[in-house]
Amino acid sequence: MSFSCCENLLEFQSNVFSVVVSTGAYRVSVKTGGSITIPCPYHQEYKTHVKYWCKGYYFSSCSPVVRTYLPKSTAKALISDDINQLTFTVTMTDLGSEDSEWYCCAVEINVGADVRIEGFHLSVTPGTPELYVNQQEVTGVEGGSVIVNCYYSDTRNRKWWCRIGGSVYCVWGNSGTIDGTSVTLQQTTDATRRNILTVTMSGLKMENTGWYRCELGDLIMPVHITVRRQTTTQSTTTMTTTQAPTTEQSSFSPTAEPVQTDNTVQGPEGGKVKDNMRWGRTFFYLPKIGNAVLFLLCTIIAVVKFRAN
Repeated sequence: MSFSCCENLLEFQSNVFSVVVSTGAYRVSVKTGGSITIPCPYHQEYKTHVKYWCKGYYFSSCSPVVRTYLPKSTAKALISDDINQLTFTVTMTDLGSEDSEWYCCAVEINVGADVRIEGFHLSVTPGTPELYVNQQEVTGVEGGSVIVNCYYSDTRNRKWWCRIGGSVYCVWGNSGTIDGTSVTLQQTTDATRRNILTVTMSGLKMENTGWYRCELGDLIMPVHITVRRQTTTQSTTTMTTTQAPTTEQSSFSPTAEPVQTDNTVQGPEGGKVKDNMRWGRTFFYLPKIGNAVLFLLCTIIAVVKFRAN
C-alpha cells in the first residue's frame, strides 16, 4: 500500500475484519511573512533514528527539507529533536506563497522503507489565516492557569483542544480534563467580529508542560505550554495568557518539550476512552463502519436463508 503526504490513517480492527480509513492531512494556515512550528511525535522504537521534514504530495517522492542529521537548518526551516520526549519539531519562517505545499514528518529507516509519521498541508495566505493564535508559546506556573485564544473563521466544525503526544487527549464542548487538569472552552466573538475559542487550563501541574493544539475540522494550530514551578513571590492564582490580539500571526521560541502521556482521551463529561493518534476523528467514521457491519450481517443472513431454501 502506498501513501501520500495527505493521508493520515485510522485503523479499526476486529475478529471479523480490518478497516483502514483515510482521514486526509491536517491543514495549517499561516499569514504571508509569518512563521509556524509543527511538532511531530514518534514512537520509542524510532528514538535513535534520523527524522526529517519533507515537501511533496506523494511520500515516495517527498523531498527532504531538513533532517536531524544534516542539514538541520535552511534559510527557512529548522528542525530539533528531543529524544527524551519522543518529539521533533520543525519551524518554518518568513513564509511566502511558494511555501504553500504538502509536507510530511518522517523517520529514516536504514534497512527498509522510511516511516511517514504525519502529513500536513501548509497554506500561506496574504489575508487572515483560517485558524491562528497570537503566540505558539504560553507559560504558566504550577497551580495557576493559562488562557489560549484560538481565532477561527469556520463556524461549522466542532472545536477541539487536544494534547499531542504518543496519543491524543481531546476536550470538546464546554469542559473536560487533560491529565487531571481542568479545561474549559468558550466560544465568543470580539469587537472586530473575529470568532474566538478561549481555552482555559486551571490547576496546572508540571506534567502539563507539552504540545497542544486547537483543532477545527482538519485545521490545526499547535501551541506549546510550559509550566514552571512557583517562586516565593507567586501565588497559585497566577494566570499567564496569550497577548491581546495585535497580529494575525503565530510566533514560537522553542523551549521545553512535551511530556508523553498514556492512551486515553478526555471528554466533556470526564469519561475516558482508549485510543491511538486520531481518536477525535473516529466519531465521523463510526457511523460508516456501523453501516458496513450492518451490511455484512444482512449479507450473511441473506446467504443463510438462500441456502436454507
